Amino acid sequence: MSNTPSVLFVCVHNAGRSQMAAAYLTHLGGDRVEVRSAGSAPADSVNPAVVAAMAEEGIDISAEIPKVLTNDAVKESDVVITMGCGDVCPIYPGKRYEDWVLEDPAGQGVDSVRPIRDQIRGRIEGLLTEILPS
Repeated sequence: MSNTPSVLFVCVHNAGRSQMAAAYLTHLGGDRVEVRSAGSAPADSVNPAVVAAMAEEGIDISAEIPKVLTNDAVKESDVVITMGCGDVCPIYPGKRYEDWVLEDPAGQGVDSVRPIRDQIRGRIEGLLTEILPS
């Protein structure tokens, strides 16, 4: 891992889980970590319930746009965290891969998104302790 670790979050639509994870890591990690997110089949926009749930945390992701997963994004990342995208993520030697099993917020209201958001925050806090020097 480089001096500034790089993390890529991948889900199918890059409209919910991966957007929340990237936003939390950016918010909590600041310039100590490089953050990317992408989707195997990106949606047109970020889920409005996800935007609302993150706004409750003081994190504005309303300007985020779902991005397509590329080989370069994987190659440039030290850690690749998938969330329900199956085997579409390319595998490269020397990368750390994790699969976070989380409920998909697609089609759900903000009340249902909050517990998913909170699970993601907890995982991000744990990830930070693992990838950043003490």
